[in-house]
Amino acid sequence: MNEQSVNQLLEDALSEARRLGISISAAVVDSAGHLLGFKRHADAEIVSITLAQDKAFTALVNRMATDELGMLCQPGAELYGLQHNLGGRMVIFGGGVPIRDQQNQLIGAIGVSGGTTEQDIYCARYAIDNMAENREFIPNTKKER
Repeated sequence: MNEQSVNQLLEDALSEARRLGISISAAVVDSAGHLLGFKRHADAEIVSITLAQDKAFTALVNRMATDELGMLCQPGAELYGLQHNLGGRMVIFGGGVPIRDQQNQLIGAIGVSGGTTEQDIYCARYAIDNMAENREFIPNTKKER
């Protein structure tokens, strides 16, 4: 991902959140989990700053959306307890989504925090889908409002 792509992802997530009437923080990490970009609405909750970054990191290192991971981490489920790893950085509720290029290679992830989990998921996927229209990324098939 280049700087322009990262900035576009962040702008798309924030503009869609504003359209929904919510204030968010959004973060993009690269394929190694390092922060590439971060942006937030001035009135976004302070906790959303860390959560957005950790959602992106979690989606990347687990190669799946954080809401999907959350289902696997419920009591009695296959990955129960996983969220207690990595010094508390693992987030198992919605808003973190992996980003794949046109060759289906994992190239990073986006994390959104500040709305309901459904709104966070929607804004993250909205941003990726907008970039997919430019044929940079593979679109997300689970778009929710």
